[in-house]
Amino acid sequence: MSEASATRIYPGWLVVLAAYFGAMVSFGSLLVFTFSIFLKPLSGAFGWSRESVSAAFGFAALTVAVCSPPLGHLLDRFGPRRVILPCMAVFGVAFASLGFLTPRLTHLYAIFVLLGMVGNGTTQMGYSRAVVTWFDRRRGLALALVMAGVGTGAMLFPPLAQTLIAGYGWRTAYFVLGSLVLLMGLPLTALFVREQPHPGVRTNRALSGATLSEGMRSRAFWILIGTLFLSSVSMNGAITHLSPLLTDRGVPPGNAALAASLLGLASFVGRLITGFLLDRFFGPRVGFCLCAIAAIGIFLLARAGSSLPGMAAAMLIGLGVGAEADLTPYLLTRYFGLRA
Repeated sequence: MSEASATRIYPGWLVVLAAYFGAMVSFGSLLVFTFSIFLKPLSGAFGWSRESVSAAFGFAALTVAVCSPPLGHLLDRFGPRRVILPCMAVFGVAFASLGFLTPRLTHLYAIFVLLGMVGNGTTQMGYSRAVVTWFDRRRGLALALVMAGVGTGAMLFPPLAQTLIAGYGWRTAYFVLGSLVLLMGLPLTALFVREQPHPGVRTNRALSGATLSEGMRSRAFWILIGTLFLSSVSMNGAITHLSPLLTDRGVPPGNAALAASLLGLASFVGRLITGFLLDRFFGPRVGFCLCAIAAIGIFLLARAGSSLPGMAAAMLIGLGVGAEADLTPYLLTRYFGLRA
């Protein structure tokens, strides 16, 4: 069945809809953008230093890096749904279990390592694999809608987490947010996310480009790796400490949560702007300009002493975060093709 011949709803759009909500409650949205909201309550509840709590995010990020290649292999072998469903189930239960935290830091670290192990199995990595088999002419739009789920979650979850913490406590907030993963992402994925049985969009062009060994011998590959490493350290460091940093300087918690939400909005806008610019200008120059904007935001955050500068800094950083999401796959395919 082709897109043009669909008389009702083309089944591929149901896959996109499920992927949108799945990406909304994924590791890259729920955990990343609410971490700073929970940092100060956890520090206060157990007397942990902020450095100790922040280390949990680092453990999760490193675990994501180590576990992503095996997850990619599983996606190739078993397909998206068989990988996403168990990862999402573990992610939702583990996130909700943070409401049962004990005063032992190893408990916190163990849960975040587990979240990192399944993290990329819940993100757009798996969903995109299913979506592209249903679309050819409108593939860009379909993938953009999946990415929009991450941006939507980044806008909604910080103020929701702050409201829950203020009204019911951080333990209840973890219970509620973890339950959203199980009640929203899990059933939609089970019902609708699947590859097209006989996709007509795979061609021999997918095998063109550099091999893994050829890519790793390339100077451009290591420049890209270095740039991504440094930008991730900078931007993730700012994201994870955004809310407590602002509240320490007298910004009301609600406004600090709003700043985190605006960061998510800006990341969504950054994805759209970056896609527009990449179609018209040299990719590395686009990346340089947008990373520079994020750097200005980080410098501004370092001096922000009230709500408005903090929100402005968050939006500038968000533009850089959104740009990174678009630039990475674009530059990889631009320089190395699709073979590896």
